[in-house]
Amino acid sequence: MPQRDQLEVDVLFVGAGPASLAGAIRLGQLAQQAGRALEILVIEKAAEVGNHGISGAVMDPRAIEELLPAWRESAPVESPVTSDELWFLTTRGKIKAPLTPPPLRNAGKYVTSLQKLCVWLGERAEEAGAQVFPAFPGQELLWDGERVIGVRTGDKGLDHNGQPKPNYEPGADILAKVVVLGEGPRGTLAKQAEARLGLTQGREPQVYAAGVKELWQVPDDRFKAGSVIHTLGYPLPPETFGGGFIYGMAANVLDIGMVTGLDYKNPTTDPHNELQRMKEHPAVARMLDGATLIRYGAKAIPEGGLFAMPRPYADGLLIVGDSAGFLNGMRLKGIHLGMKSGMLAAETLWEALQADVFDRETLASYERRFKESWAYAELRTARNFHQGFHNGLLPGLINAGLATFTGGAGFGFINKLPGEPGYARMAKMGWEPKQTPRAKIDNVLTFDKLTDVYNSGTMHEENQPSHLIVADTNICRDRCTVEYGNPCRSFCPAAVYEPLFEKTDGKFEGRLQINFTNCVHCKTCDIADPYQIITWVPPQGGEGPVYTGM
Repeated sequence: MPQRDQLEVDVLFVGAGPASLAGAIRLGQLAQQAGRALEILVIEKAAEVGNHGISGAVMDPRAIEELLPAWRESAPVESPVTSDELWFLTTRGKIKAPLTPPPLRNAGKYVTSLQKLCVWLGERAEEAGAQVFPAFPGQELLWDGERVIGVRTGDKGLDHNGQPKPNYEPGADILAKVVVLGEGPRGTLAKQAEARLGLTQGREPQVYAAGVKELWQVPDDRFKAGSVIHTLGYPLPPETFGGGFIYGMAANVLDIGMVTGLDYKNPTTDPHNELQRMKEHPAVARMLDGATLIRYGAKAIPEGGLFAMPRPYADGLLIVGDSAGFLNGMRLKGIHLGMKSGMLAAETLWEALQADVFDRETLASYERRFKESWAYAELRTARNFHQGFHNGLLPGLINAGLATFTGGAGFGFINKLPGEPGYARMAKMGWEPKQTPRAKIDNVLTFDKLTDVYNSGTMHEENQPSHLIVADTNICRDRCTVEYGNPCRSFCPAAVYEPLFEKTDGKFEGRLQINFTNCVHCKTCDIADPYQIITWVPPQGGEGPVYTGM
């Protein structure tokens, strides 16, 4: 067994996103006010804080206003929202909604880059007394019985067979009184905790969407900073949840993205392709005439809502942000909710530190605080939103409209609307399923996946174990090829999965090639695989995309 360094801290936050960083800031503030020294540590898998941060993003300032009242003086927001539009796109035309629905009205909100915001929050966390360590991925939870006591970080310097190379460095064991998981959606450690402790028992299944986004440098000010457009309709078919977004950033940069629900039925659905098709639409293509693609990225989005949130506490453990489902799908916003979850966790931690008790019963006050907060009230108004789209776009829109007048009940005014895991909805379509329409790649307006991967800045050393673990590739060859046509080649927005199967004498032969160096850390494969045999774990610390400005 390798000799591992051991570090003891009071509180360990895993993941330097807005939830963890807000939690570290708030806990530091409470400790400073009381004159107490605390060891607060934030670890992050990216090489630098913010490198893996990606969102739309239109930020509701409610949480940051509470946490850092003087934030406007230095926070790197791009612009206040100056206009809101909702478009319904047909194949060649558009219908602009005469009124923007209340959930999509963004007066008083701000367009921002999550990457830049996380860098700024990281600096504020250090000012509040926390230590922030990038390039430290949490690989596994450390346990004492059913109590979480820390996190083991990932080893560095292993070859593709898992054997030590000359530069081998074993990961460290970080011990903490409480571990706070803010890993983003489908977190590696959160999955471990949920499986061992039954944190999702009695909850609705979490449902996800894949958000795929590009940044474009526009040659003029044709699209003003602070302009916000959301789209419905084309290119998605009516039975598939999702829509597009176009946000004007500072310095004539345009954010353009597509959100595709990962509970689609057609296994050839391709979120990256849907973004390329959206850009082919005349109304969108005009905006990008003469513009240059400068960045690309993708991320899974937890859309299940209030009833799909796991129990967010256990002995020695709290879960915050996207890892705990703090996202309002109806408003298309999660930054403020993630930050509020971190702040509520910090107040719970402070109470536990005062009593020097970190058991499940003490930490359960985190959920009580949540239920008494505005975050709970907001998520309750969207509690049946995504589930309303189970039968398509029109019923979903009607349900969302009803929710506006029923406090979030919608069609679920008698009982909550049930959820279903997205992978369970994928239809078996045989070896030659009906293909979804493909964008015409011209490398000017539209790009293939490998070109976009290049623009994500992602980098992984090739001679290391794959961080995408397929439990049984025989299932991919013998069953998935026949039953679904290998949807991994479609749902992955980074061309990671390359099924090299050919039919010989009535059966398929060959192998599944996993191009893990392409991975942009979106977690879509872990979520959308119909057999649930793909597990995403962090690669060597510091590797992955570089989401500058995203």
